[in-house]
Amino acid sequence: MDIEEFYEADERRRRSEEVEIGTEWHDASGVRYELSWVADTGELYVMCEPNAPMSVDLFGDVYERSLPTSAVTVAVVGWVADRARVEQVLDGWQTAMAGPASISWLTDRLRQQAVPRQPPG
Repeated sequence: MDIEEFYEADERRRRSEEVEIGTEWHDASGVRYELSWVADTGELYVMCEPNAPMSVDLFGDVYERSLPTSAVTVAVVGWVADRARVEQVLDGWQTAMAGPASISWLTDRLRQQAVPRQPPG
């Protein structure tokens, strides 16, 4: 789903505190992801923003063109009830994120820590 669909699907997401857990996660192909946790819903989600095309203006300055919000995709990857548990589950993320294909570390870690994809109940 795109970022707007994500927020529209549950209004708690818009008003909630969000904790950013790194903006430089990468998969084996080099695609970049950002990881965040939404306090009011307990959702851990990754956001993927494709590389924006570069343009040159009349003065020769290079800039990144803006992307439509529909190009920014979101996927919920886990559910964690509270911030202390998020910190426990993702202990060591700063070091792991710097490695190659770091998104694999994240998926392995969530699996090892038995993080559910949906809230219990």
